Amino acid sequence: MLRMTQPLRIAFMGSPSIALGVLEALIAAGYEIACVYSQPPRPAGRGQKLTPTPVHAFAEARGLDVRTPKSLKKAEEQAAFAALNLDAAVVVAYGLILPQPILDAPRLGCLNMHASILPRWRGAAPIQRAIMAGDTETGVDAMMMEAGLDTGPVLASVRTPITPEDTAGTLHDRLARLAAELAPRALAGLADDSLKPVPQIEGGMTYAAKITADDQRIDWSKPAAEVDCRIRGLAPAPGAWCEADLGQGPVRLKLLFSELTNLWNPAPPGTLLDDQLAVACGDGRAIRLLKLQKPGGKPLDARDFLAGTPLAAGTRLT
Repeated sequence: MLRMTQPLRIAFMGSPSIALGVLEALIAAGYEIACVYSQPPRPAGRGQKLTPTPVHAFAEARGLDVRTPKSLKKAEEQAAFAALNLDAAVVVAYGLILPQPILDAPRLGCLNMHASILPRWRGAAPIQRAIMAGDTETGVDAMMMEAGLDTGPVLASVRTPITPEDTAGTLHDRLARLAAELAPRALAGLADDSLKPVPQIEGGMTYAAKITADDQRIDWSKPAAEVDCRIRGLAPAPGAWCEADLGQGPVRLKLLFSELTNLWNPAPPGTLLDDQLAVACGDGRAIRLLKLQKPGGKPLDARDFLAGTPLAAGTRLT
């Protein structure tokens, strides 16, 4: 049962910006943050200066105890975690595997906020993969962690549609807000036993593999809807790309936003069908590029891009 005399004592385990809202929400809700775990600082920028994760930087600025072990497999790290005498741990995109002694240490267990509706998109890149696959809905699951990868029972969920205007960036921000709203409620429900973990269904599991360089290059021979979803699912980072000859040889263009069009044209895939960046795809349909970026340049809306880099109908993108 939820303690009446003092707040729950928890550890927060997270690294990227999507986790910040959850940590802020737990602090605002009055939970006692005994410790924050985050990935170790890594070299970043031109000077390759060691840079803490967003969660690390935020927690340190708030005066919270921060730990950044490279692994939790060593007995001394597990003993240090157990010594925190936690009621629960809340995990959001932490990035390290939690061994069984870590999972077993908190009184109520470890609660993971996962950015998909499980069992769809277990794994590292659920936001990008959901858009790339053309899913029309996703959400956040509050899941009790166990040894398997995102296999634990689900305590609570919240859902949101994926629209044709969504990119990985906009969906990331929306899911971060939803996770921040869900986490305190799920943790309270776990503590007072008003929420019961429900095992995941057996069917429908998909794996959200990490994004690789092979994912980024656009294949114009694919159907237009698939190309559009890939562009939006990889924006703003790492970004899908293609090549175009801008007069001095092929130049790699990062593609950051697109939309499906009503144009049908049997032109070879990758052909510009007009002077407004409509591109033929493999199924005879076309997409229109709406935001692009040249090497060394900044992201530009199509109108601004074309003002400095005209691309005529008939140009081939490779």
